[in-house]
Parts: sequence; structure tokens; C-alpha cells
Amino acid sequence: MLLGPIMLDCAGTALTAEDRDLLRHPAVGGVILFARNYTDPAQLAALTAEITALRDPPLLIAVDQEGGRVQRFRDGFTRLPAVGQFGAMYAADPTIAGQICEAAGWLMATELRALGVDFSFAPVLDLNRGISQVIGDRGFSAHPAAVTALALAWQRGVQRAGMIAVGKHFPGHGGVAADSHTELPTDSRSLAAIEQDDLEPFRQLIANGLAAIMPAHVIYSQIDAQPAGFSIIWLQRILRERLGFQGVIFSDDLNMAAAAAGGDHVERAQAALLAGCDMLLICNNRPAAIRIVDALAVTSAPLTSQRLSALRGAPAAMNWAQLPENSDWQRARQWLAQLDSTHLETC
Repeated sequence: MLLGPIMLDCAGTALTAEDRDLLRHPAVGGVILFARNYTDPAQLAALTAEITALRDPPLLIAVDQEGGRVQRFRDGFTRLPAVGQFGAMYAADPTIAGQICEAAGWLMATELRALGVDFSFAPVLDLNRGISQVIGDRGFSAHPAAVTALALAWQRGVQRAGMIAVGKHFPGHGGVAADSHTELPTDSRSLAAIEQDDLEPFRQLIANGLAAIMPAHVIYSQIDAQPAGFSIIWLQRILRERLGFQGVIFSDDLNMAAAAAGGDHVERAQAALLAGCDMLLICNNRPAAIRIVDALAVTSAPLTSQRLSALRGAPAAMNWAQLPENSDWQRARQWLAQLDSTHLETC
């Protein structure tokens, strides 16, 4: 059975009978986990093993483990700083900032792989211009060169741990104030302006083997009337053709308020696939997820399935119990502990 084009969530810390039935549907290809799915490392290992055992090939398992505000697994995991801290360090010492950022990416990925999670939806490549309500210090910096350098370091770290990186939110969410979780933002800048600044981190990470990208639920009105995640212009003409991206395109969550621009939930899914998305996220709305799965009732095309298979994490180099004995893990933890803890954001 090929992996299907839908990634959805599950209810709690173990699978329910409904979860199992839905995850076995051929249109499903992955699971995204949230804080409600986690209590401790042993429980997470059991949950990912249960998900993995459902299908052959196994479903992909993902999480948002960026650091700062967006870190779903906390107790027992290393507390990761918001990546904006690396940007502040970069202004003073680019070399040290890059080294610590790479170590943080490696640490994040190593801990997740030890417990059966394939990848995190990171890094954020949006420029933190101080405008966006939802980006803020989730972004490395306001400067494209700093974002690029630090994101490349993060990518090296996660790849060294056997995990892929996912760049988001293409072509850049940092130029609008509105939060696409609650409303539909519109960015009125020209394509030339976006290409000069916002696209540069994406361009450089693509050139260095970026495996997956997530577009923004943002309308760039001078380029297309559709949000980027529903736009053939953005996903096929610019991302695939002009930038030469060959990896997986994830939709952002189709349950977000901004996604309503694509119609009802089924229409959103169909529009995202038509625009060029390979895998669609539908989170925190089980009835909508069921409607989408039943309406699509298809597996991915062979090329898409091949792309999706490349996202699977490499075999974990260490199990969870071995991590505290590893010198790289110890060093990365020490470096992160030295960062100013007052900048770490709480739940």
C-alpha cells in the first residue's frame, strides 16, 4: 500500500479504535502529533510504535518541535529556545551562532528519532520583521542572510541526526500582521520584493537538499488571488519550475481560518492537491478529516509516494536511555543552557 496524501491527528496518548480505522484508510499517509498526545518519553515511544505497526510501509509521524512557543513535547525533552535567539547571537558572532544552531537542530532531531518521530515541521524561514503576530521570534532574523545561514546550520544538524528539514511558510509569512490561524492575511508586495528578501532562504536551502516545504495561507495579491497553498502560480511555476524544488509540498492545516478561501474542507483539499501539494494536513477537526478522506479515497501517485518515502527518518543512532551518555548530546545541552533563559517562552 502506498502512502496516501492526507496527514491527520489523533485524539490522545494512545490510539482509539476510530483512530486505527481512519489511519488504515488508503488516503492517509501520516500522523501529526500534538502536546495532547504526549505525557512522557516511554508513552511517546509506545504511541509511535503503535502507529508504525498499523501499515506497511509505515505512516509518517511528524510534530511541530521548533522551540520556544512551538514545542509540543516538553517534559523529559530538552527545552529548546525560540530560534530568534540564534539570530540575536548571529549579529554578535555568526560563527558561534551557527555552531550552536546546528547543535540545537541535531539535538532536537536526535531526541525525536530516539522515540520514533520521523520529522519536525521546521525550520521557520519567514523573516521576523516585527510585523507578524504569529511569527515573531519563531523566525531567526529580519535579515535574509542571517536567516539563510542559521537555517542551513539547523538543516545540517537535523540531517546529521537522520532527519529531514521542512522549510515554512513559503514564500514568507513575515510581511503581514494577521495570523492565518484566525484570518486570511494579504501581502501586497511585488514579486520582485518578495524574491529579493523572503525567497532567498528558501532558494538556498533548496539548493542544499531541502526535502519538504510548507506554503503559507497568505494571499500575495500582486501575484495571485489565491493563497500560496492553493496557488498553481506559487507552487508549480515558481517553487517547482523557477526554484527547481523536487521535494514534498505540505499544505498548512486545512482547518485554519485562512484556508476557508479554498471553500469547504473537501474543496480545500481538492484545491490544494490541484495546486500542487503532495500531502495535506487536517488537524483538530475529526469530522472534517473523515469527510476529506472519504471524498478523496485515493493513494498518492508513484512520484509523490517516492517523495514521501524520502521523509522517513533514518534508524535512530541511539535509544532514549543512551542519550545522556553521548558527548554530543551533553555538549549541545550545555550550550543551550547557557542561553539567556529569560527569552524562553512558556506554554
